[in-house]
Amino acid sequence: MTRFRFWQQWLFCTSLLFAGFGLVFAVYGNNPLFRPYNDALAHRFWNMGQLPAQANQFRAFIWGSLGGTIACSYILLAYIAYNSFFRKERWSYYAISAAFGTWVIIDTVICFSYKVYFQAYLINAFSFIVKALPLAFIWKYFFDKNYRMLNTIP
Repeated sequence: MTRFRFWQQWLFCTSLLFAGFGLVFAVYGNNPLFRPYNDALAHRFWNMGQLPAQANQFRAFIWGSLGGTIACSYILLAYIAYNSFFRKERWSYYAISAAFGTWVIIDTVICFSYKVYFQAYLINAFSFIVKALPLAFIWKYFFDKNYRMLNTIP
């Protein structure tokens, strides 16, 4: 497997995994796997060990909406990675970079504004690294004209 193909598949497969995460988050966001996150939010916003009972319905609504958005965006990314990115269409590199750059900046600024540092350090940083690695390691396949001419996939 070539270096490009490895990172293209990395982008595709991790996108499917993140889409699955979004789906689980949407339909079962109060599961034991997400309990530490929910408890950290409870501590930050209510100074309690768990989310208060009054917040559970709102949490379920927000997690459903957020999880659906996560699943949607990662399914779209998987489709781009599988097709246009694989064909080394430059717009796909720009689209992925712009979309994730926008998300990381907005979400991280909001996290710091509300002092939800654990989300910025754990979730945002992890997600950014997982998606930035392929973009960093294979940028030359999209932008180095000499390299592209020699190694273009028909």
